[in-house]
Amino acid sequence: MNIRKIKPSDNLALATMIREVFIEHNAPRHGTVYSDPTTDDLYALFERERSVLWVAEEKEQIYGCCGIYPTDGLEPGMAELVKFYLSAPARGKGIGRKLLEQSISSAAAFGYKSIYLESLPHFSKAIAMYEKQGFSKLSQPMGDSEHPTCDIWMIKKL
Repeated sequence: MNIRKIKPSDNLALATMIREVFIEHNAPRHGTVYSDPTTDDLYALFERERSVLWVAEEKEQIYGCCGIYPTDGLEPGMAELVKFYLSAPARGKGIGRKLLEQSISSAAAFGYKSIYLESLPHFSKAIAMYEKQGFSKLSQPMGDSEHPTCDIWMIKKL
C-alpha cells in the first residue's frame, strides 16, 4: 500500500469513497462532510498552507485518506484532523493507523502544538483508534468546521 499526497485526479474517487463510508455506516448526510461542497474538490481544499491530505492507494485504486487542516476559528497552534476515511476492503490491515500516524507526524512537522477532531458515534472504531493515539474527548466543539451534526470532539497535544 502506497501512502502519498493527494493529486488533482483523486477528487472523484475520494468523494465517492467518503460518501460510500457514510452510506455504509448509516451516518448523517446533512451537516457533515457528506454534504460539504469541498468534498468534491479536496485537492483544491488542501492547497492551503500548512495542510495536507494523505491518500492510501494500491495499483491506482484509492482505499483511504486522512489529513491535517488549519480550520478557521481554532486556537493558534492547533490544526484539525480531517477526512479520515477508509473503504471497507482497507479496514483491519493497519492502513488507517498508518494514515493517522502520517497525519499526526505532518501536524508536528508543520509546527502545530495540538490536533482537534470531530466525529460521529457511527464511526466507533475510528474513535477507539483516536483514543489509542492519545486523543481525549472534549465537552464542546472548537473552531468553525461547519459540520454541526458531529457530536464527538477530541484533542491531542503534540
